Amino acid sequence: MKKIALLAFAATVASPVSAFAFSPRPNVGNSAKTFNASPAINLNQFKTEKTSLTTSIALSSTGGAAAEAEDSGNSALVETLKTGSYFALWYLFNIGYNIYNKQALNALDYPWTIATIQMATGILYFVPLWLLGLRKAPKLSGDDLKTLLPIALCHTGVHVGAVIALGAGAVSFAHIVKASEPVVTCVVNALLLGEILPAKVYATLLPIIGGVAIASMKELSFTFLALAAAMLSNVSSSLRGVLSKKTMSGKKIGENLDAQNLYAVLTAMSTVLLIPMMLATEGTGFLKAFKDVVAGGSFTNKSLSTLLLLGGATYYLYNEVAFLALGKVNPVTHAVGNTIKRVVIIVASVIAFKTPMSTGSIIGSSIAIAGTLLYSLAMNSVKKSK
Repeated sequence: MKKIALLAFAATVASPVSAFAFSPRPNVGNSAKTFNASPAINLNQFKTEKTSLTTSIALSSTGGAAAEAEDSGNSALVETLKTGSYFALWYLFNIGYNIYNKQALNALDYPWTIATIQMATGILYFVPLWLLGLRKAPKLSGDDLKTLLPIALCHTGVHVGAVIALGAGAVSFAHIVKASEPVVTCVVNALLLGEILPAKVYATLLPIIGGVAIASMKELSFTFLALAAAMLSNVSSSLRGVLSKKTMSGKKIGENLDAQNLYAVLTAMSTVLLIPMMLATEGTGFLKAFKDVVAGGSFTNKSLSTLLLLGGATYYLYNEVAFLALGKVNPVTHAVGNTIKRVVIIVASVIAFKTPMSTGSIIGSSIAIAGTLLYSLAMNSVKKSK
Protein backbone atom coordinates (compact mmCIF):
# COMPACT_ATOMS: atom_id res chain seq x y z
CA MET A 1 0.00 0.00 0.00
CA LYS A 2 2.94 2.34 0.71
CA LYS A 3 4.21 1.81 -2.85
CA ILE A 4 0.78 2.67 -4.21
CA ALA A 5 0.64 5.80 -2.06
CA LEU A 6 4.04 6.89 -3.40
CA LEU A 7 2.84 6.23 -6.95
CA ALA A 8 -0.25 8.39 -6.45
CA PHE A 9 1.88 11.08 -4.80
CA ALA A 10 4.14 11.15 -7.84
CA ALA A 11 1.14 11.26 -10.17
CA THR A 12 -0.55 14.14 -8.38
CA VAL A 13 2.64 16.15 -7.94
CA ALA A 14 3.49 15.72 -11.59
CA SER A 15 0.02 16.94 -12.62
CA PRO A 16 -0.38 20.53 -11.37
CA VAL A 17 -3.17 21.20 -13.84
CA SER A 18 -6.64 22.11 -12.57
CA ALA A 19 -9.13 19.25 -12.33
CA PHE A 20 -11.45 21.27 -14.52
CA ALA A 21 -8.95 21.79 -17.37
CA PHE A 22 -7.25 18.59 -18.42
CA SER A 23 -6.57 19.02 -22.09
CA PRO A 24 -3.59 17.31 -23.70
CA ARG A 25 -1.33 19.75 -25.50
CA PRO A 26 0.22 18.44 -28.70
CA ASN A 27 3.93 18.96 -28.81
CA VAL A 28 4.70 19.57 -32.48
CA GLY A 29 8.16 20.89 -33.24
CA ASN A 30 8.88 22.85 -36.41
CA SER A 31 12.35 22.35 -37.80
CA ALA A 32 13.89 24.39 -40.62
CA LYS A 33 16.37 22.78 -42.95
CA THR A 34 19.15 24.82 -44.69
CA PHE A 35 20.10 23.82 -48.19
CA ASN A 36 23.47 24.87 -49.64
CA ALA A 37 23.05 25.59 -53.39
CA SER A 38 26.17 25.12 -55.43
CA PRO A 39 26.84 27.43 -58.47
CA ALA A 40 25.00 26.38 -61.63
CA ILE A 41 27.38 24.88 -64.23
CA ASN A 42 24.84 24.37 -66.96
CA LEU A 43 21.10 24.23 -67.40
CA ASN A 44 20.81 20.46 -67.16
CA GLN A 45 22.77 20.39 -63.93
CA PHE A 46 20.58 23.17 -62.56
CA LYS A 47 17.46 21.23 -63.49
CA THR A 48 18.86 18.11 -61.88
CA GLU A 49 19.68 19.94 -58.69
CA LYS A 50 16.29 21.63 -58.70
CA THR A 51 14.55 18.28 -59.13
CA SER A 52 16.70 16.76 -56.41
CA LEU A 53 15.95 19.64 -54.09
CA THR A 54 12.21 19.39 -54.73
CA THR A 55 12.29 15.65 -54.14
CA SER A 56 14.28 16.17 -50.96
CA ILE A 57 11.80 18.71 -49.66
CA ALA A 58 8.87 16.43 -50.51
CA LEU A 59 10.48 13.48 -48.78
CA SER A 60 11.31 15.66 -45.81
CA SER A 61 7.72 16.88 -45.65
CA THR A 62 6.34 13.36 -45.90
CA GLY A 63 8.72 12.13 -43.23
CA GLY A 64 7.82 15.04 -40.97
CA ALA A 65 4.11 14.32 -41.34
CA ALA A 66 4.71 10.65 -40.56
CA ALA A 67 6.80 11.57 -37.52
CA GLU A 68 4.12 14.01 -36.38
CA ALA A 69 1.42 11.34 -36.78
CA GLU A 70 3.57 8.89 -34.84
CA ASP A 71 4.12 11.47 -32.06
CA SER A 72 0.37 12.13 -31.98
CA GLY A 73 -0.34 8.40 -31.70
CA ASN A 74 2.20 8.02 -28.91
CA SER A 75 0.74 11.03 -27.11
CA ALA A 76 -2.77 9.54 -27.31
CA LEU A 77 -1.48 6.22 -25.96
CA VAL A 78 0.27 7.96 -23.06
CA GLU A 79 -2.92 9.91 -22.23
CA THR A 80 -4.98 6.69 -22.32
CA LEU A 81 -2.53 4.90 -20.02
CA LYS A 82 -2.44 7.90 -17.69
CA THR A 83 -6.24 8.08 -17.48
CA GLY A 84 -6.45 4.33 -16.87
CA SER A 85 -3.86 4.63 -14.10
CA TYR A 86 -5.82 7.43 -12.45
CA PHE A 87 -9.03 5.37 -12.51
CA ALA A 88 -7.23 2.30 -11.15
CA LEU A 89 -5.71 4.32 -8.29
CA TRP A 90 -9.05 6.05 -7.62
CA TYR A 91 -10.78 2.67 -7.23
CA LEU A 92 -7.89 1.14 -5.29
CA PHE A 93 -7.62 3.98 -2.77
CA ASN A 94 -11.40 4.08 -2.39
CA ILE A 95 -11.53 0.37 -1.62
CA GLY A 96 -8.56 0.74 0.73
CA TYR A 97 -10.21 3.62 2.56
CA ASN A 98 -13.47 1.76 3.11
CA ILE A 99 -11.64 -1.30 4.43
CA TYR A 100 -9.20 0.61 6.67
CA ASN A 101 -11.99 2.83 7.94
CA LYS A 102 -14.26 -0.10 8.82
CA GLN A 103 -11.41 -1.96 10.55
CA ALA A 104 -10.61 1.12 12.64
CA LEU A 105 -14.28 1.62 13.54
CA ASN A 106 -14.61 -2.04 14.51
CA ALA A 107 -11.65 -1.65 16.87
CA LEU A 108 -12.54 1.82 18.18
CA ASP A 109 -16.15 2.96 18.38
CA TYR A 110 -15.29 6.65 18.15
CA PRO A 111 -16.49 7.80 14.71
CA TRP A 112 -16.11 11.54 15.39
CA THR A 113 -12.51 11.14 16.52
CA ILE A 114 -11.64 8.83 13.64
CA ALA A 115 -13.27 11.23 11.16
CA THR A 116 -11.17 14.07 12.61
CA ILE A 117 -7.94 12.06 12.36
CA GLN A 118 -8.73 11.16 8.75
CA MET A 119 -9.47 14.76 7.81
CA ALA A 120 -6.34 16.05 9.55
CA THR A 121 -4.11 13.47 7.83
CA GLY A 122 -4.64 15.27 4.53
CA ILE A 123 -2.80 18.30 5.94
CA LEU A 124 0.36 16.18 6.11
CA TYR A 125 0.04 15.72 2.34
CA PHE A 126 -0.70 19.13 0.85
CA VAL A 127 1.15 21.45 3.26
CA PRO A 128 4.60 19.99 2.31
CA LEU A 129 3.66 20.43 -1.37
CA TRP A 130 3.00 24.12 -0.71
CA LEU A 131 6.11 24.63 1.42
CA LEU A 132 8.40 22.92 -1.10
CA GLY A 133 6.91 24.83 -4.01
CA LEU A 134 5.70 21.65 -5.73
CA ARG A 135 2.25 23.18 -5.84
CA LYS A 136 1.37 26.87 -5.69
CA ALA A 137 -0.08 27.73 -2.29
CA PRO A 138 -3.47 29.47 -2.32
CA LYS A 139 -3.71 33.05 -1.06
CA LEU A 140 -6.98 33.81 0.71
CA SER A 141 -8.31 36.85 2.54
CA GLY A 142 -10.58 36.86 5.57
CA ASP A 143 -13.57 37.51 3.31
CA ASP A 144 -12.59 34.55 1.14
CA LEU A 145 -12.56 32.27 4.19
CA LYS A 146 -16.00 33.58 5.24
CA THR A 147 -17.31 32.71 1.78
CA LEU A 148 -15.90 29.19 2.04
CA LEU A 149 -17.05 28.57 5.64
CA PRO A 150 -20.61 27.33 4.82
CA ILE A 151 -19.16 25.03 2.15
CA ALA A 152 -16.59 23.71 4.67
CA LEU A 153 -19.42 23.00 7.14
CA CYS A 154 -21.20 20.92 4.52
CA HIS A 155 -17.92 19.21 3.61
CA THR A 156 -17.60 18.27 7.29
CA GLY A 157 -21.13 16.84 7.31
CA VAL A 158 -20.43 14.74 4.22
CA HIS A 159 -17.43 13.06 5.85
CA VAL A 160 -18.77 12.66 9.39
CA GLY A 161 -22.08 11.26 8.13
CA ALA A 162 -20.29 8.70 5.97
CA VAL A 163 -17.94 7.62 8.79
CA ILE A 164 -20.80 7.20 11.28
CA ALA A 165 -22.80 5.22 8.69
CA LEU A 166 -19.84 2.94 7.95
CA GLY A 167 -19.38 2.33 11.67
CA ALA A 168 -23.05 1.71 12.45
CA GLY A 169 -23.73 -0.77 9.66
CA ALA A 170 -22.23 -2.72 6.82
CA VAL A 171 -20.08 -0.88 4.27
CA SER A 172 -22.30 -2.23 1.49
CA PHE A 173 -25.47 -0.81 3.09
CA ALA A 174 -23.91 2.63 3.59
CA HIS A 175 -23.04 2.80 -0.10
CA ILE A 176 -26.49 1.61 -1.15
CA VAL A 177 -28.03 4.53 0.79
CA LYS A 178 -25.37 6.89 -0.57
CA ALA A 179 -26.58 5.97 -4.05
CA SER A 180 -29.79 7.91 -3.28
CA GLU A 181 -27.93 11.24 -3.26
CA PRO A 182 -29.46 12.33 -6.63
CA VAL A 183 -32.91 12.29 -5.01
CA VAL A 184 -31.75 14.66 -2.27
CA THR A 185 -29.96 16.84 -4.81
CA CYS A 186 -33.13 17.30 -6.86
CA VAL A 187 -35.16 18.24 -3.78
CA VAL A 188 -32.54 20.69 -2.47
CA ASN A 189 -32.06 22.33 -5.88
CA ALA A 190 -35.83 22.75 -6.28
CA LEU A 191 -36.25 24.27 -2.81
CA LEU A 192 -33.20 26.54 -2.68
CA LEU A 193 -32.48 27.32 -6.33
CA GLY A 194 -35.96 26.93 -7.81
CA GLU A 195 -34.50 24.51 -10.36
CA ILE A 196 -37.17 22.40 -12.03
CA LEU A 197 -35.86 19.59 -14.22
CA PRO A 198 -37.51 17.71 -17.11
CA ALA A 199 -39.79 14.78 -16.31
CA LYS A 200 -37.28 12.25 -17.68
CA VAL A 201 -34.80 13.23 -14.96
CA TYR A 202 -37.35 12.81 -12.18
CA ALA A 203 -38.40 9.48 -13.68
CA THR A 204 -34.90 8.13 -13.07
CA LEU A 205 -35.33 8.83 -9.34
CA LEU A 206 -38.04 6.18 -9.03
CA PRO A 207 -35.69 3.17 -9.37
CA ILE A 208 -33.27 4.84 -6.96
CA ILE A 209 -35.96 5.32 -4.30
CA GLY A 210 -37.43 1.87 -4.90
CA GLY A 211 -34.05 0.14 -4.93
CA VAL A 212 -32.90 1.75 -1.67
CA ALA A 213 -36.25 0.91 -0.03
CA ILE A 214 -36.00 -2.75 -1.08
CA ALA A 215 -32.36 -2.99 0.03
CA SER A 216 -33.17 -1.36 3.40
CA MET A 217 -36.06 -3.74 4.11
CA LYS A 218 -33.98 -6.80 3.19
CA GLU A 219 -30.65 -5.63 4.66
CA LEU A 220 -29.46 -8.09 7.29
CA SER A 221 -27.33 -5.48 9.11
CA PHE A 222 -29.87 -2.63 8.91
CA THR A 223 -29.74 0.05 11.61
CA PHE A 224 -31.57 3.38 11.71
CA LEU A 225 -28.33 5.10 12.74
CA ALA A 226 -26.57 3.90 9.58
CA LEU A 227 -29.53 5.02 7.44
CA ALA A 228 -29.77 8.44 9.13
CA ALA A 229 -26.01 9.05 9.01
CA ALA A 230 -25.78 8.11 5.31
CA MET A 231 -28.68 10.46 4.56
CA LEU A 232 -26.91 13.22 6.55
CA SER A 233 -23.95 12.71 4.25
CA ASN A 234 -26.23 12.92 1.20
CA VAL A 235 -27.95 16.11 2.39
CA SER A 236 -24.62 17.72 3.26
CA SER A 237 -23.21 16.82 -0.16
CA SER A 238 -26.23 18.31 -1.94
CA LEU A 239 -26.10 21.49 0.16
CA ARG A 240 -22.37 21.78 -0.53
CA GLY A 241 -23.13 21.76 -4.27
CA VAL A 242 -25.90 24.36 -3.94
CA LEU A 243 -23.82 26.66 -1.74
CA SER A 244 -20.88 26.37 -4.11
CA LYS A 245 -23.13 27.52 -6.97
CA LYS A 246 -24.62 30.41 -5.00
CA THR A 247 -21.45 31.73 -3.39
CA MET A 248 -18.69 30.90 -5.87
CA SER A 249 -20.30 31.02 -9.31
CA GLY A 250 -18.70 33.81 -11.34
CA LYS A 251 -16.77 35.06 -8.32
CA LYS A 252 -13.00 35.02 -8.06
CA ILE A 253 -11.87 33.76 -4.67
CA GLY A 254 -8.24 34.26 -3.69
CA GLU A 255 -5.29 33.23 -5.82
CA ASN A 256 -4.14 29.79 -6.99
CA LEU A 257 -7.45 28.26 -5.89
CA ASP A 258 -7.81 25.48 -8.45
CA ALA A 259 -9.90 22.36 -7.76
CA GLN A 260 -7.13 20.54 -5.88
CA ASN A 261 -6.23 23.53 -3.73
CA LEU A 262 -9.90 24.21 -3.03
CA TYR A 263 -10.25 20.66 -1.73
CA ALA A 264 -7.11 21.15 0.39
CA VAL A 265 -8.45 24.40 1.89
CA LEU A 266 -11.81 22.78 2.67
CA THR A 267 -9.93 19.89 4.32
CA ALA A 268 -7.99 22.28 6.57
CA MET A 269 -11.13 24.25 7.48
CA SER A 270 -13.09 21.06 8.18
CA THR A 271 -10.33 19.82 10.47
CA VAL A 272 -10.57 23.03 12.52
CA LEU A 273 -14.36 22.65 12.67
CA LEU A 274 -14.24 18.97 13.61
CA ILE A 275 -11.91 19.28 16.61
CA PRO A 276 -14.42 21.07 18.92
CA MET A 277 -17.27 18.88 17.63
CA MET A 278 -15.22 15.76 18.38
CA LEU A 279 -14.41 16.94 21.90
CA ALA A 280 -18.06 17.87 22.54
CA THR A 281 -19.42 14.49 21.42
CA GLU A 282 -16.72 12.01 22.45
CA GLY A 283 -14.34 13.94 24.70
CA THR A 284 -10.96 12.29 25.17
CA GLY A 285 -12.34 8.78 25.64
CA PHE A 286 -10.59 7.72 22.44
CA LEU A 287 -7.19 7.77 24.20
CA LYS A 288 -8.28 5.29 26.88
CA ALA A 289 -10.02 3.10 24.30
CA PHE A 290 -6.83 3.07 22.21
CA LYS A 291 -4.80 1.83 25.20
CA ASP A 292 -7.43 -0.80 26.03
CA VAL A 293 -7.41 -2.18 22.48
CA VAL A 294 -3.61 -2.43 22.53
CA ALA A 295 -3.72 -4.06 25.97
CA GLY A 296 -6.19 -6.61 24.61
CA GLY A 297 -3.51 -7.85 22.23
CA SER A 298 -5.43 -7.37 18.97
CA PHE A 299 -3.15 -4.50 17.92
CA THR A 300 0.16 -2.96 18.90
CA ASN A 301 0.58 0.79 19.28
CA LYS A 302 2.31 0.87 15.92
CA SER A 303 -0.19 -1.29 14.01
CA LEU A 304 -3.24 0.59 15.34
CA SER A 305 -1.64 3.98 14.65
CA THR A 306 -0.71 2.81 11.16
CA LEU A 307 -4.28 1.66 10.53
CA LEU A 308 -5.64 5.09 11.50
CA LEU A 309 -3.08 6.91 9.34
CA LEU A 310 -3.72 4.62 6.35
CA GLY A 311 -7.42 5.40 6.66
CA GLY A 312 -6.67 9.13 6.55
CA ALA A 313 -4.11 8.83 3.75
CA THR A 314 -6.33 6.74 1.47
CA TYR A 315 -9.29 9.05 2.17
CA TYR A 316 -7.40 12.11 0.98
CA LEU A 317 -5.61 10.38 -1.88
CA TYR A 318 -8.72 8.84 -3.41
CA ASN A 319 -10.29 12.30 -3.55
CA GLU A 320 -7.09 13.81 -4.96
CA VAL A 321 -6.76 11.14 -7.66
CA ALA A 322 -10.50 11.41 -8.39
CA PHE A 323 -9.94 15.02 -9.52
CA LEU A 324 -7.27 13.81 -11.93
CA ALA A 325 -9.30 10.82 -13.17
CA LEU A 326 -12.63 12.58 -13.66
CA GLY A 327 -11.00 15.63 -15.23
CA LYS A 328 -9.68 13.42 -18.03
CA VAL A 329 -13.02 12.08 -19.26
CA ASN A 330 -16.39 13.29 -20.49
CA PRO A 331 -19.50 13.36 -18.22
CA VAL A 332 -20.88 10.05 -19.54
CA THR A 333 -17.64 8.19 -18.80
CA HIS A 334 -17.60 9.95 -15.43
CA ALA A 335 -21.10 8.67 -14.64
CA VAL A 336 -20.30 5.12 -15.69
CA GLY A 337 -16.99 5.18 -13.77
CA ASN A 338 -18.67 6.45 -10.62
CA THR A 339 -21.36 3.75 -10.86
CA ILE A 340 -18.81 0.98 -11.38
CA LYS A 341 -16.80 2.34 -8.46
CA ARG A 342 -19.75 1.95 -6.10
CA VAL A 343 -20.36 -1.61 -7.28
CA VAL A 344 -16.67 -2.47 -6.86
CA ILE A 345 -16.63 -1.07 -3.30
CA ILE A 346 -19.76 -3.03 -2.32
CA VAL A 347 -18.36 -6.28 -3.71
CA ALA A 348 -14.91 -5.69 -2.16
CA SER A 349 -16.40 -4.92 1.28
CA VAL A 350 -18.61 -8.03 1.18
CA ILE A 351 -15.55 -10.15 0.39
CA ALA A 352 -13.25 -8.41 2.89
CA PHE A 353 -15.64 -8.52 5.85
CA LYS A 354 -17.64 -11.60 4.81
CA THR A 355 -20.81 -9.56 5.19
CA PRO A 356 -23.82 -11.55 3.99
CA MET A 357 -26.24 -9.85 1.62
CA SER A 358 -29.75 -11.20 1.17
CA THR A 359 -31.18 -11.72 -2.30
CA GLY A 360 -33.51 -8.77 -1.73
CA SER A 361 -30.61 -6.55 -0.75
CA ILE A 362 -28.66 -7.51 -3.88
CA ILE A 363 -31.69 -6.84 -6.11
CA GLY A 364 -32.47 -3.54 -4.38
CA SER A 365 -28.89 -2.29 -4.54
CA SER A 366 -28.66 -3.24 -8.24
CA ILE A 367 -31.86 -1.31 -9.04
CA ALA A 368 -30.70 1.74 -7.04
CA ILE A 369 -27.24 1.84 -8.62
CA ALA A 370 -28.71 1.42 -12.12
CA GLY A 371 -31.08 4.29 -11.37
CA THR A 372 -28.12 6.45 -10.33
CA LEU A 373 -26.46 5.80 -13.67
CA LEU A 374 -29.66 6.66 -15.56
CA TYR A 375 -29.96 9.89 -13.54
CA SER A 376 -26.40 10.91 -14.43
CA LEU A 377 -26.98 10.21 -18.13
CA ALA A 378 -30.32 12.09 -18.10
CA MET A 379 -28.72 15.11 -16.40
CA ASN A 380 -25.92 15.09 -18.97
CA SER A 381 -28.52 15.07 -21.75
CA VAL A 382 -30.31 18.06 -20.19
CA LYS A 383 -27.07 20.04 -19.89
CA LYS A 384 -26.22 19.36 -23.55
CA SER A 385 -29.63 20.61 -24.71
CA LYS A 386 -29.22 23.96 -22.93
